[in-house]
Amino acid sequence: MAILSLLVLAAVTLIGVIWIVVFRSVFTVDGLFMSLILLAMSGIVGTTALFELKHRISGAAVAGTSGSSMSAGQMQFPGEIVHRGKVQDVVFYEANVGQPNKSVVTLADGNAPQTLVVEGDLRNALPIGQKVRIILRKEDGQNVLVNLSYS
Repeated sequence: MAILSLLVLAAVTLIGVIWIVVFRSVFTVDGLFMSLILLAMSGIVGTTALFELKHRISGAAVAGTSGSSMSAGQMQFPGEIVHRGKVQDVVFYEANVGQPNKSVVTLADGNAPQTLVVEGDLRNALPIGQKVRIILRKEDGQNVLVNLSYS
């Protein structure tokens, strides 16, 4: 549905450019700038639709395996690990100059709590008591946040 709406928006802006060309107002300053703006909008929306289509085609097999049966700590893509649970605590540690700051996140998923050490300040991104799904990636020996969704 999202791809269809993006394609409709791209087509509407192209129709606007055609309208400007048909009525020969493309040679005015208003027509020139309006057609440039509409072409830019059409290009952006059309490119977004193509990327969405590519993502759905290439990610169809992966999306089928990443359903609700995935447990905490299971891999989603190569090098990425998914953690789920309710945020119990987020503690931020500011490091020395040249060292990455870290957040220690405690998640409870019904079993024993999980403790995650993540690069960066996640105090505002992870409200206590909120159920979350965190995707992490190892980068230079540190856990880096890739995606965060609330459930």
